[in-house]
Amino acid sequence: MTVRRPTATALLLVALTAVALAATAGTPVTAAATTVAALGAAAACLVRAGRRRGRMRVAWASLGLGAFAGGIFGGTPHQPGAGYLVMIPLVAAGLFLVPAPPRSIADHIRGLIDTVLVALSLIALSFYLVLEPYLHGGSPPLRFPLGDVVLGTVALVGMSWLRRGMPDIRPLTIAASGLLIIAVGDSVGYAGYDVAGGAAWFAGFAALLVAAVSPPGPAAEPAQDELRMLTVLLPYVVVTVGLVVGIIHLGTGGPPSGFGTWTRSLSILLIVARQAILVLENRGLTHRLELRVTARAAELHDREQRYRALVEQSTDSQAILERDSTIRYQSDSVERIFGYDVAMLQGRRLIELVGRRAGARIEAAIEEVADTPGATTVFEVMLSHADGQRRLAEMTVTNLLDDPYVQGLVFNTRDISEAHELQDRLRYEAYHDALTGLANRAGFRERLAEAAGRDRVAILFLDLDGFKEINDSLGHDAGDHLLVRVAERLRAVLPEPQTVARLGGDEFAVIVESEQAVADAELLAIAILAALAEPILVDGRELHVGAAIGIAAAADAGDTEQLQRNADLAMYRAKDAGGGGYATYHPGMHDALVQRLELAADLRLALERDELVLHYQPTVDLRTGRIIGFEALVRWHHPTRGLVPPLEFIGVAEATGLIVPLGRWVLTEACRQTVEWGRPLKMAVNVSVRQFDAGDLAETVAEVLAATGMPPDQLCLEMTESVLLTDTDENLSRLISLKALGVLLAMDDFGTGYSSLAYLRRFPMDVLKIDRSFVDRLGGESEDEALVRTIVRLAQRFGMFTVAEGIEETVQLAALREMGCDFAQGYLLSRPLPAADATTLLETGVPFGIPMTT
Repeated sequence: MTVRRPTATALLLVALTAVALAATAGTPVTAAATTVAALGAAAACLVRAGRRRGRMRVAWASLGLGAFAGGIFGGTPHQPGAGYLVMIPLVAAGLFLVPAPPRSIADHIRGLIDTVLVALSLIALSFYLVLEPYLHGGSPPLRFPLGDVVLGTVALVGMSWLRRGMPDIRPLTIAASGLLIIAVGDSVGYAGYDVAGGAAWFAGFAALLVAAVSPPGPAAEPAQDELRMLTVLLPYVVVTVGLVVGIIHLGTGGPPSGFGTWTRSLSILLIVARQAILVLENRGLTHRLELRVTARAAELHDREQRYRALVEQSTDSQAILERDSTIRYQSDSVERIFGYDVAMLQGRRLIELVGRRAGARIEAAIEEVADTPGATTVFEVMLSHADGQRRLAEMTVTNLLDDPYVQGLVFNTRDISEAHELQDRLRYEAYHDALTGLANRAGFRERLAEAAGRDRVAILFLDLDGFKEINDSLGHDAGDHLLVRVAERLRAVLPEPQTVARLGGDEFAVIVESEQAVADAELLAIAILAALAEPILVDGRELHVGAAIGIAAAADAGDTEQLQRNADLAMYRAKDAGGGGYATYHPGMHDALVQRLELAADLRLALERDELVLHYQPTVDLRTGRIIGFEALVRWHHPTRGLVPPLEFIGVAEATGLIVPLGRWVLTEACRQTVEWGRPLKMAVNVSVRQFDAGDLAETVAEVLAATGMPPDQLCLEMTESVLLTDTDENLSRLISLKALGVLLAMDDFGTGYSSLAYLRRFPMDVLKIDRSFVDRLGGESEDEALVRTIVRLAQRFGMFTVAEGIEETVQLAALREMGCDFAQGYLLSRPLPAADATTLLETGVPFGIPMTT
């Protein structure tokens, strides 16, 4: 049993003092010391009782009252008083009122037998050592010797009664020991040894005082094995002592007595009964242990089966290899993933199975981790499928050679061919125009950045004349055919590898690299105009389309952005001249720039004059046809220009930084309107690169949510892939800050930017929006549908929702529903509407009905 050092020191001082009193002090001194110790014990017990609750309060109070009665009114060991007898039931109540864990019936019976055994043994001891010498001289009073027996029995049984988990177990054990010392001291004094008995009383009451002031704590509790040993052996020890004393009594010539015979006989019978109960208890314990072992074995078996099922159905092939790459274990999933039977792999060296090049890469990975327990490395390697195809695989090698349960190198192998093919396809889509096959704006900018470093560069910006009229009169299909024919003629004039790009709409661009870049660009412009002068046949009609071409040289620009602005200014100069020609940039061209500056100034005033309004385009659940939310789109009612299209002023706002206050206004108004509707609708709000880079977007969103009362989970922030292209660590931190607010995050126009799969793994996005350029091609070539289907599956794999934009035809809607796309937007369902009309739409539903999914 562990005892804290201060408590042990105090008990040692008590023992030394008691010895000193027995050796040197007289009876009065010992009696005075005993009275002081008893009063101290009583006071300490009552103070401790005041700090406890329930039965523990009563227990310590009883011990305190018992100490007071015994110490003040108990007399001396040689001549005990009535207070001594009053103390016995009080301290017994104190020990046995301590709350204990539930006990079985067998425990209670064994406890009763133990009590009787201890009592009989103590009675026998008292008879031989105390009472018998007096029986020959008369009839002495028996109440005090019997009281000693009861007190000793209470103390010993109380010590064996204590269990792990009971409160104040250490102090109570010390208290019980003190009471036993008092009982022994009284018997010693009754036998005529007044000084020794008095010293024992002092030691007992002092021990009770130490128990009352000692702190409780888990560290001081007896160990479970020590308690069990004390519980089992204590009755035997007491009985053995009683029997030994009886034998010594007979051996020294003492006369035999019927009393001793009966107590020994009863003790033996009780020991037999106790032993029978222990056998029954052990048998029950063994049975319970067997049941627990059986249940545990079944649980382990179930876990093993679950783990095996997970491993075998995993998308990874898992294997355990020796250090020399010998395959000791191979999961069955390898047959599903790479087509190989497990039996032909196990026992063979992996570096010999995969070929020389792949084997060298795997061997290098093994060497990298082999000397560091727990080390992991990840690499990509080309492996052969059983059907002969080469597949790109991602291998993760973990060194668990020192793990006693594994003792090998763990290989997780994943076939990532499809993922890489998709990424390559998405990358191509990101840098190429889907309609014409030319480079798109992103591809043009990347190639221009590469070429501009060589300084012999000029660019042409080309804008078709009259395209809008053709598009409006003949329809989008005719317009698309016209753009394809224009692209073919541009490519005929400028074959590969020269860069021709479609920037969007009816705008094209060309990069010219030569020593005389400007002169060659002007000659090229003439050739392009000549090629476009020929009529273009579209749907049986001859269409005539011209172009305005702007030319700018890298020598006149500080960077590629300035170069593009210069070409743009030159193109507008050519368009202002009537079209069908070209213009070369010179520094005097700033009219278009002035116009943009005026627009920027008007936009700044528009924020102050409340000229901006929001229109709301519904997002529809493709399974139910219900409106689940809206996308907020800003519109500008200019006092003189009328309704200014977003394409004209959003770019100005981005360039001037006005997009930040404009974005906050849009966010606030959209949240306010959502709260006003009072429905669980999702509100999507676009976030620009400038807003994201400002660094305080999360703080702004939090302020708007608090000011409007908008639930965070109803707000969806949409951002294009361009937001995520730079400073990815910083961007990740900002996205995590936004997610911490509880809002949803959507990747807008997916597939039109870099579209890296790494972004989907790295960034905490909730929604993937399929760009309208992909939706436009649904219902045509199966390859286009396969790409959209792949994007939908990719989103599902990463636990994201998909929203398709720009749905204008029923065939597109049907295809998307069949692919499992979640939500949709587009003119087929509804155009963007003012708030009042959007409110009406919420009541009536979208005009185009979507069949309910069964």
